[in-house]
Amino acid sequence: MTNTPESIGIILDGNRRWAKEQGLSPLEGHVRGSEKVREVLEWAHEAGVKEVVLYAFSTENWKRSEEEVEHLMQLFERMCDTWGEDIRKRGGRVRFIGERSHLRPSLTEKMNALEEQTAQGTEGTVWIALSYGGRAEIIAGVNALLAQNVSSVDETTFSQSLWSAGMKDPDLIIRTGGEHRLSNFLPWQGVYSELYFTQTKLPAFTKEEFISILEEYASRQRRHGA
Repeated sequence: MTNTPESIGIILDGNRRWAKEQGLSPLEGHVRGSEKVREVLEWAHEAGVKEVVLYAFSTENWKRSEEEVEHLMQLFERMCDTWGEDIRKRGGRVRFIGERSHLRPSLTEKMNALEEQTAQGTEGTVWIALSYGGRAEIIAGVNALLAQNVSSVDETTFSQSLWSAGMKDPDLIIRTGGEHRLSNFLPWQGVYSELYFTQTKLPAFTKEEFISILEEYASRQRRHGA
């Protein structure tokens, strides 16, 4: 495929609504969604996408029930093992972005270990936004620059102060689940991203639809304001 996006952001949405439709618990919906993401990462690798940014848990998601949050934290720990093994085998790299201080130590230990183990990976990067909010990232970047007594800032300097320093700006952002908003996902990095909103909820997302989205992206003419 020509004009394959180098970087894709994916807002992972629809697990709970899919589970309700299937007569399952919200927790089972999250498990099915996690399994689907492993497939999506494989599809992206096969298509030649160099970077994938997964919006896995937002700063606003902390408002969910204690039971659901606890289940998600356990799921993310298993994710570090399962997704991490897949990415290591492919020779890829994993990076996490977000407010790590809000996460429990057992999870951050796994996150740090996975980043270290895959640091030399050259077969693409998977960025996982965990306890992430775009506004929080921008504020953290500003405060980091203030702490350094920086007197002048340009776009490059500011980008390097962010949690996502080194990330490619996404060429394409996909949101599953039917909502038509970005929900605080990469507001700085996504200013020129092409957007695709699908009604399909994450656990029901298919390889055929993913490929069709890439084909639709390839047909678009990107002007970047020109």
